[in-house]
Amino acid sequence: MMLLKLLPLKNRKYCMKKILTVGLLLWITGVSHAQESNPLKLWYKTPAAKWNEALPAGNGRLGVMVFGNPAYERIQLNEESLWAGARFDNNNPQAGNNIKKIQDLLLNNENKKAYDLSTEALMATPPRLRSYQTLGDLFIDFGAPIALKNYTRQLDLSTGIISTSFQSNGIKYTREVFVSAPQNCIVVQLTADKPGAINCNVLLSREKDASVVPSGNNGLIMSGQISDLPNALQGIGGKHMKFHSLLKAFTNDGKISAVNNSLLITNASSVTIMITAATDYNFSKLNFDRNINSELICRNILSKAAPILYQQLLQKHLLEYQEMFGRVSLKLGDRDLTGLPTNVRLDSLRKGNNDPQLYALYFQYGRYLLMSSSRKPGLLPANLQGIWNNLYDAPWNSDYHTNINIQMNYWPAEVCNLSETTIPLINFTDKLRVPGRVTAQKMYHAKGWTIHHTTDIFGKTGLISGVSWGASPLMGTWLCLNLWENFLFTRDTSYLKQKIYPILKESSEFVESFLIKNKEGFLVTAPSISPENAFLLADGKLGYIDISPTIDIELIRELYTAVIEAGTILKKDSLFSIKLKQTLNQLPPIQISKQTGRIQEWIKDYKEAEPGHRHFAHLLSLYPGSLINKQTPDLFTAAERSVMSRLKNGSGNFGWSSAWLINCFARLLKAQDAYHQVEILLKRYTDNNLFNLDNVYQIDGNLGGTAGIAEMLLQSHNGVIQLLPALPKEWDKGSVKGLCARGGVVIDMEWNKGVLTQSYLLAKKSGKIIVQFNGKQISINTEAGKKYSLFEN
Repeated sequence: MMLLKLLPLKNRKYCMKKILTVGLLLWITGVSHAQESNPLKLWYKTPAAKWNEALPAGNGRLGVMVFGNPAYERIQLNEESLWAGARFDNNNPQAGNNIKKIQDLLLNNENKKAYDLSTEALMATPPRLRSYQTLGDLFIDFGAPIALKNYTRQLDLSTGIISTSFQSNGIKYTREVFVSAPQNCIVVQLTADKPGAINCNVLLSREKDASVVPSGNNGLIMSGQISDLPNALQGIGGKHMKFHSLLKAFTNDGKISAVNNSLLITNASSVTIMITAATDYNFSKLNFDRNINSELICRNILSKAAPILYQQLLQKHLLEYQEMFGRVSLKLGDRDLTGLPTNVRLDSLRKGNNDPQLYALYFQYGRYLLMSSSRKPGLLPANLQGIWNNLYDAPWNSDYHTNINIQMNYWPAEVCNLSETTIPLINFTDKLRVPGRVTAQKMYHAKGWTIHHTTDIFGKTGLISGVSWGASPLMGTWLCLNLWENFLFTRDTSYLKQKIYPILKESSEFVESFLIKNKEGFLVTAPSISPENAFLLADGKLGYIDISPTIDIELIRELYTAVIEAGTILKKDSLFSIKLKQTLNQLPPIQISKQTGRIQEWIKDYKEAEPGHRHFAHLLSLYPGSLINKQTPDLFTAAERSVMSRLKNGSGNFGWSSAWLINCFARLLKAQDAYHQVEILLKRYTDNNLFNLDNVYQIDGNLGGTAGIAEMLLQSHNGVIQLLPALPKEWDKGSVKGLCARGGVVIDMEWNKGVLTQSYLLAKKSGKIIVQFNGKQISINTEAGKKYSLFEN
């Protein structure tokens, strides 16, 4: 008997509640299948009881969260461009007439008056963004299973396939779910080892702004359009983004019939379900476009995928997926606990037991999440939740926070051999130049382009969410540093010339025209903040905005250094480079506090309002930048003191903040401190499905953590490749293959008792490289395409 009868659309909320009801009634008996040793597998003995326990998959454009309920499966769906809101100019029209007044107030140390005027004249109109939204859900009602045994659900990172298997009434049932990049669709395969044993009801559902009707005898089509209410928080009201989702089901021996808003499948031995979705979003315009027919896009996608048999769909998926994911392998230690469910291993780790391979699994999971949320056929970069969101109003709108979060998303991209995942970020940054030019001119009377601390797919570049949060006018510059990293790792001079350099140069043009002189004769930024942090003014009150916080000085130095080097490589803009060098000589220095010996966060040695603040913005040139290093010993020591002080006072109290600490400690070559933060990240900020959890899910902790583990094993800044620079004693034995170093070098390593025992370097570009390992340093003149051993046989 079906648990869910053929429900009309008005009962869709009942569908959502059904999952919890079935989950509570379901009792799984018997012993789970013995798990073969697979270090790349997340697996569990029970279905997901909540969204944060479901397992994710994606192809860069479409995402799923699979719950694995035997009786009533839920697969939550996402499409990257399904956002509420619209494109419009959100720059405050009063900004241009007041920016000089605000700057003068700051130059005269009247910070409170400058803050008040900034709140009135600089804040975006309206001051908020709208949210990235869920596409909806696929529900499959199988009826109550009988005598359920040997249940497992798993995500195999080596294949990108989520599977659920169990026995019921003597029949083995298996489900496989993957998101195909080649065919641009979600694929669900249902099988049973007894002919004709599959009977189910398939429902496509969305609670708001959509309807579902049959599409032929074997399909369902969802049609929708997001409604936005016209109020100050949401912006322009009315009907906005249009979207469609199309589902087709196929079976060789069963029967499929459309009834109301669902498909009834009876007496099938296997069923293949394909789903795709599209919106009328136009990436080139950063807006929806009524000339785009999202239904036609869906039909075209499935018309190409539907004739392909499941095994061929699977082979195409594996060929594309495994080429990317399989570039890197990591093994830590010899202990094999893969026979235990992942949640059990995580609980054991929390109780103090060592499981090095769980850290390796977490590392690879981060690579998986990045390539699943940022690659073709997707166009948009990974947002605050990558691509996975089950809400209509997500925390922080699941938007693009540009004051650390989106940059952190891409920290592992280059070093972890997933360089192409950066392409959506590069293309999106390129598109932001258009609205960013308007903001530069209207707000600051400046050339070039800029953006503040958050944006959406419609390219908002004004000052959003409050002066104390958003008055960061150099966040476009920070985005540029991620783009520069792409070149440093690939050394693709053609791409540098055509794509990256123009973006960087125009950002530096903004900085050049935004800088003003202070009374000491330095060129400074004003107004600006140290992201989300505050200081104490002389009267004891909180201050937020000031001139040239340390992050701005570091961002400008990092950007200008990149632009000058790029100009030299491309043999162009020599006069512009000279101008940038002159500006560098007029910037305030990065200062060390005479009171504390730490890096000053602001241009003045203010007392900190929150000594344990979650951000480390003033340490940007330690990581992800590189201008603070062993060759700048005073700053290097002051940076270490800054990190330790933050930590002592309670910092690292978010997953992404803990991940940033891993990377900072790795750059400081403090292996055990870095390892301790990896422990904290997994023990305190990781859910059972290994998602980063800061009360709510954010992907940046996962991706920053993956970057941190890579940074502990390999560093390559400032012209030197360091092997095992921050290896903790807990990982004294291991191997890694496929990590990348700046300069176009791919590295394999093995080590034992903390000592490198074997290493091979593949040079993608010719040139001289310097390598440090086991306390020594060697130079190698490489030829492109050749592999070099650091240990001669």
